[in-house]
Amino acid sequence: MSDLLFLAHRLPYPPDKGDKIRSWPILRHLAARHRVHLGAFYDDPADAAHIPALEQICASVCALPLQPLRARARSLLALATGEAMSARYFRDPRLMAWIDETVARFRPRAAFVYCSAMAPYVTGLAFERRVIDMVDLDSEKWRRYADEGGVYAPLYRREARRLLALERRAADAFDATLFVSDAEAALFESRAPECAVRVRVMSNGVDLDRFDPNRAYPNPFPRNRRALVFTGAMDYRPNVDAACWFGAEVVPRLRRRWSNIDFWIVGANPARAVRRLCGDANIRVTGRVADVRPYLAHADAAVAPLRIARGIQNKVLEAMAMAQPVIASPAALAAFAFTPGEDVLAAATPADFVAMIAVALSAKGRAIGTRGRARIAADYRWETQLPLLDSLLAMAPIAPSLALATAS
Repeated sequence: MSDLLFLAHRLPYPPDKGDKIRSWPILRHLAARHRVHLGAFYDDPADAAHIPALEQICASVCALPLQPLRARARSLLALATGEAMSARYFRDPRLMAWIDETVARFRPRAAFVYCSAMAPYVTGLAFERRVIDMVDLDSEKWRRYADEGGVYAPLYRREARRLLALERRAADAFDATLFVSDAEAALFESRAPECAVRVRVMSNGVDLDRFDPNRAYPNPFPRNRRALVFTGAMDYRPNVDAACWFGAEVVPRLRRRWSNIDFWIVGANPARAVRRLCGDANIRVTGRVADVRPYLAHADAAVAPLRIARGIQNKVLEAMAMAQPVIASPAALAAFAFTPGEDVLAAATPADFVAMIAVALSAKGRAIGTRGRARIAADYRWETQLPLLDSLLAMAPIAPSLALATAS
């Protein structure tokens, strides 16, 4: 087995939020084939308890606590240096020292980098193969934030420009750049046509044994109440926006049509705006839960009313894997090739959501849920996605061109 350096902006385990749902299967796959040296941050103190589990599968682990307030202060230095704030946010001399020591001691043949903001760590280091997983185009997210206007719009617009410059340099310097969907890959290629030859698509997958609707799960809902579930990290801006919009615009309409229906917001660290929704008798905010599957298993339907979205939405995949009818916004479905009305339900306006929820609560909704799980089984299994990594890491190296160290 050869040595491999694996860098991630967040500890890949446990797989309980969007980025870790992808990075954990990747790490597990690579650790079965290489001696992996993992360097990553964690911003949730609870994640420290899971470091021993990672040490069981990795040759070495450097897991560093990331203090968000200090990281934000550090990122502001980018305004003086001309860098992307995202890169400064994750810059840490302790990790760089560990990387230098690991490279000198073990001479890893390859490097796998998860998240574009971590790419500068491999600047100037020699590897036979370098693969970066950008997942989606982070710079586009900042551009969308800027388009919303507000006092921070100029700052967001600057970050979009600087981060795109970093993404382009990373893609040019790495042997392969992964995106989670054809749409994200095409968007990046339109922004960086010189990098198109190195771009590949590796979709997310679902563990169908874990997300099995036929298992017995405890019912977390009150009896004689219907439940609509929205899952995700509830301190993440797009999720906060979606929960608040649905609570304000859709829930009152639902209440006029059904007397026994509740909107359940299931996810860790609910922002203040989300917690305020608890004032509505038909909205429940759980905070962190030990297991999201009981909520999906016993719900009447899952909703994904995202108005801002990048890449593939794991919340959609997992709910479909649990055979739930899913009602999702155009933004949440943009990365998929699902057929609305067949394996998923699509809604854009409050009236659309009410109409599609009515479908989901009917017998037709149950049939859509069944077809949705079959679609996930056919097209979104990790077993069919991950072998791409093996071929990319085995290919002959390319000659690097632009240096990541170039100023943004």
